[in-house]
Amino acid sequence: MSISSPTDTPPLDGALITELEQRFGADAVLSAPADCWPYGYDNSRRQGLPQAVVFATRHDEVVDLVCFCHEHRLPLIARGKGTGTTGATVPLHGGIVLSLERMARIVDIDPGNRIAQVEPGVTNRELQQALTPHGFFWPPDPTSAAVCTLGGNLAYNSAGPHAVKYGTPRENTLGLTAVTGLGETLHTGVRTTKGVVGYDLTRLLIGSEGTLAVITGATLKLTPLPETRRTLRIGYRDIHSAARAVSAIMAQPVTPSALEFMDGGALELVRSTADLSIDPDIGALLLVEVDGLESCIEPAVARVTAAARNPGMIDLHGARPGEETVHLWRARSALSPALRKIAPKKINEDVVVPVSRIPDLIEGLEGVARDTGIRIINFGHAGNGNIHVNLLFDPDDPTRLQQGRRALDALFDLVLALGGTLSGEHGVGLEKRDFVSREIDPVTLRLMTDLKRRFDPRNILNPGKALPPV
Repeated sequence: MSISSPTDTPPLDGALITELEQRFGADAVLSAPADCWPYGYDNSRRQGLPQAVVFATRHDEVVDLVCFCHEHRLPLIARGKGTGTTGATVPLHGGIVLSLERMARIVDIDPGNRIAQVEPGVTNRELQQALTPHGFFWPPDPTSAAVCTLGGNLAYNSAGPHAVKYGTPRENTLGLTAVTGLGETLHTGVRTTKGVVGYDLTRLLIGSEGTLAVITGATLKLTPLPETRRTLRIGYRDIHSAARAVSAIMAQPVTPSALEFMDGGALELVRSTADLSIDPDIGALLLVEVDGLESCIEPAVARVTAAARNPGMIDLHGARPGEETVHLWRARSALSPALRKIAPKKINEDVVVPVSRIPDLIEGLEGVARDTGIRIINFGHAGNGNIHVNLLFDPDDPTRLQQGRRALDALFDLVLALGGTLSGEHGVGLEKRDFVSREIDPVTLRLMTDLKRRFDPRNILNPGKALPPV
């Protein structure tokens, strides 16, 4: 038995729209195309028109809507704020988009047990702001933290720069409440930091992109705010010297709280668009953050600094929290706007390789660029090997599109040959779905397909995403 693809979505006629409005209220249902289009795309270049959009405010409303879609065999795509980059919330086959943005309550903050209970529509920033007075934070901090929702963070397992020390949502979530494709409610995990009863369905659902169940609540594990931070900006002659320094930093006992990487192409862009005092001889840059107790911070910084030194290092600047730290990070914050300006249709891949293989990845990417004629700019979270590889070309040009596809194909082959993975935090969605079978063996893929069928026997939950069609 295979999972069917709902390419022929049943029409959502007037009677069904009326039924939705009666169940959820007219102000919670959109059906006019002009109103639905804003919920048909994400931060990728893909878009699709949903037949309706429903706004849920409570768990039981999600259950009701899933049962409705199961009964009528309608695709159901759960959505936060649409900040994903892989097309995972694009309604490929019409159906209903379930917007969770109105489920935005921080239900409880329990400092004594270091946990918070939240709904999926809370934004990452809102949670961090609520936790700060209690002296805690939730470590996952994607670039889009100001607007992305916690439900989206969990659905993609989205992390950010501090994952190098503190981990991803999988390491920082204790339990979930969710609704399967049958409309059944399940509770996963525990409220304690230890627990081994049953299978770990919490980690299974996190990163599943809404294909197994719709997350309606989460118990998050909190971390105390560090007493202090120090930031280092370290310049190197070339990308290889910087890559060797990353391996050396991660091999010593002090784990940095952030370790970001920018290659020469990224620095060239930054220099051309922002007034920053970066030595012209610098061909690669590391931004390193070290945090911890005030009494221990200086020895920790000294350990990291010693590891970072190699013959290719040109200069090193350090700063305490405040305006000087903001200035050191300015190069990194200027990069994304610069890339959007010169290459609005670029392909941004967030591949991951073992930290010790970063030099091999960089060397291989130089060869890919030469062989295909595609300009490649690299930056990202080097501390855990998560490099954002940006392929700069115009996909509207057929010749350049063909070259870009060859470069992408070579990139994925290179990453897998180095023992890496095709996605670190952006997810799979549609953009990488057809490449998944390169990384995952047939037996494992079959088991994943079986799991999908058990959770969602009619394949209504975000169909066509994350796993290749069978």
